[in-house]
Amino acid sequence: MSALLAFLLGNKALLGFFASVIAALCWGFHQRLAGARAERTKQAAAEAAARAVADKVQNDIGALPADAVRKELKSWARD
Repeated sequence: MSALLAFLLGNKALLGFFASVIAALCWGFHQRLAGARAERTKQAAAEAAARAVADKVQNDIGALPADAVRKELKSWARD
């Protein structure tokens, strides 16, 4: 076992190859995490924009008198 370990650690070509494989795997994992972070940021921005529109609509409805709101809602109701 120690002879195999000594061979792997003593051979600079194999050591370099294994180091490059590990580096490539780490880089790929980092890119995966960065993509997930970017997607979460994009979704948070979309949710914030939707919340802003919902707040604007809520404020517009709250500014109307009750009679105007009922009249507006009647146009949406089925007979």
